[in-house]
Amino acid sequence: MSDASLMQLMWLASPALPIGGFSYSECFEAAVDTGRVTTEGEASAWLLDQLHLSLARSDLAVLAQAVAAWRCGDHPRIAVLNAWVLQTRESSELRAQAEQMGRSLLEWLRNHTTATPEQINLLAILQPTYPVAFALAASATDAPLRDCLLTYAFGWAENMVQAAIKSVPLGQSAGQRILTALTAEIPTAADHALSLAGGERQAFSPMLAILSAQHEVQYSRLFRS
Repeated sequence: MSDASLMQLMWLASPALPIGGFSYSECFEAAVDTGRVTTEGEASAWLLDQLHLSLARSDLAVLAQAVAAWRCGDHPRIAVLNAWVLQTRESSELRAQAEQMGRSLLEWLRNHTTATPEQINLLAILQPTYPVAFALAASATDAPLRDCLLTYAFGWAENMVQAAIKSVPLGQSAGQRILTALTAEIPTAADHALSLAGGERQAFSPMLAILSAQHEVQYSRLFRS
């Protein structure tokens, strides 16, 4: 991988990327509010389960197929994958998150030379979701596909650890221990996502869906999801 591609992946994983990821907890705040997560150990276990049971089987699997589609110019495939993300978000909050972060990353792409005007126009027409927009940004690099997935998952992990620190709450050292546990498992999650065929993707996380619905009417909250 070239230095430029490595730097691009680091940029995409950065919490400073202006796409608003820090404002979402993906139902983690609701898990805290309902007493399901109250300690560092419970927070770590929750996020590890979410990594393997949700992210690896849906977003990472979409990303793997979307990067390949962007690279070979398979625009119909891009449209199918984007529609799948929109249709499988199980609450209005989770769908709004995917759409808002997708739009924000699209605006970021407009101000860079990462994507072609044709690609940007296609993405804009599709009502872009975050995984598909991220795939476009990553596809412009010469990074191996697996490294693109590792980047996406690490960015997700950093955001979720910060959500845990703020909502449990936990200290920074606890957060780093949780991030250590997540990063140890991210390669396995990426490999699982890469092994999935199109028909094997799934977005079935009933407790996340229930907690997301509860979060929408939660009395007091820090996060948008």
